[in-house]
Amino acid sequence: MANRCQVTGRVPRSGKNVTFSHKRNNRWFKPNIQTKKYWLASENRWVKLKVSTRGNKIIDKRGIESVINEIRQRGEKV
Repeated sequence: MANRCQVTGRVPRSGKNVTFSHKRNNRWFKPNIQTKKYWLASENRWVKLKVSTRGNKIIDKRGIESVINEIRQRGEKV
């Protein structure tokens, strides 16, 4: 679970670099993963999450409490 967003589940994907002459080389499309600390007021503690930038926007929109509940329903430990 090295490079995975805990909110959205985004993982690196493979693809091709295509040159002007249409030579194809393998490459990786990696998500922008950030390690962030969030304050959980209900538990009176900090929670450290590995989130992508899209996951960070989801947390800003829905709130950290609902996102943590959703992560725990999936069976992940937080």
